[in-house]
Amino acid sequence: MVQAVVMPAPRQPLELRSFATPQPEDGGVVLRTLGSEVCGTDVHLWHGRLAGVPYPIIPGHVSVGEVVALGGEVRDIDGRRLNLGDIVTFLDVWGSCGRCWYCAVAQATTRCPQRKVYGITLGAEEGLFGGWSEMISLRPGAHIVSLPPDLDWSTFLAAGCGLPTALHAVERGAIRFGDTVVIQGDGPVGLNAALLAQLRGAGQIILIGGAAVRLAMAQRLGVDQVIDINQQSEVERLETVYELTGGRGADVTIEATGVAAAVAEGMRLTRDAGRFVVVGQYTDAGTTVFHPHYDLNKKHLDVLGCWGSDASHLYRGVRVLARYQQSLPWAALISRRYTLQEAQTALEDVAAQRVVKALIVPGQTTPASATSGDRHGEQAAHG
Repeated sequence: MVQAVVMPAPRQPLELRSFATPQPEDGGVVLRTLGSEVCGTDVHLWHGRLAGVPYPIIPGHVSVGEVVALGGEVRDIDGRRLNLGDIVTFLDVWGSCGRCWYCAVAQATTRCPQRKVYGITLGAEEGLFGGWSEMISLRPGAHIVSLPPDLDWSTFLAAGCGLPTALHAVERGAIRFGDTVVIQGDGPVGLNAALLAQLRGAGQIILIGGAAVRLAMAQRLGVDQVIDINQQSEVERLETVYELTGGRGADVTIEATGVAAAVAEGMRLTRDAGRFVVVGQYTDAGTTVFHPHYDLNKKHLDVLGCWGSDASHLYRGVRVLARYQQSLPWAALISRRYTLQEAQTALEDVAAQRVVKALIVPGQTTPASATSGDRHGEQAAHG
């Protein structure tokens, strides 16, 4: 039998349940879970703020595992044949059809109506399709990415789903050498965006947030200026950004808060003819008000929506981590690792923003703060 954490319904306590050991489908893979992240999406699921969720579910949509069973010949995204013992991750989105108008014409697979998401829209009654479990079943056609031998699996999870999402947002913002970048939001997406902005050659990075532990982490990651929303009003935040940018505003602003009012503020933080990327509005946080003349048209502002990520963002995110993990401290994002039995605590810690990054580690049997130990080495990840 296999143990897994189940979210039975919104606002209900998590449960630890037993399931039959999975067998791979033809063309599928079974993983022994090494770790799975706890992110803001899991909090949204717990609060019932996502539509189309088939509760009960096994949460955990970004995970890493060791291949323990194969349903025939299966290849990763590079075309390499998988073997038992390989350490892999996978795109959480499964089932994008490749044939609909969005897939074939718009080339926007994140909008495919057939897409399902591990740990979110694949239910516990269908199988072990979430990472808060001792094992994960990957269906045929999953986009599998093998981790490079020198990339610690926990470092990948430190970046987590925030990395491919932020990579997508940074691409949309077309950050150029010397740009001033304002990032609204100090969660994993915002922090990953700050790291990626450095790699894109940003000349100045300003991050706005409200959680002390995360603002401190932003400074550790190389952000030039942090602005605490608990210390400054919106007017004062605007004044600070304009003072830091010669009275113009940011060249690029990335909204990664999930707060509706931040969208109007972000438009005002951005310079005339600048670029504003909205990536944080993943759930319905309500409405906001902006002035079409002053905030948008007169500013000649480019406003870009950014929904999720695809296999290319995951693949390139792994490549970036493998190349830059020594020079940029992604591993430091991990605040604590939790056992399966501690999943409720992990969820509550993330909801309360007491941690930067929380991991569920099924093989861990005793509570520990940022412990390490896996097939790739003993790289600690203290936050």
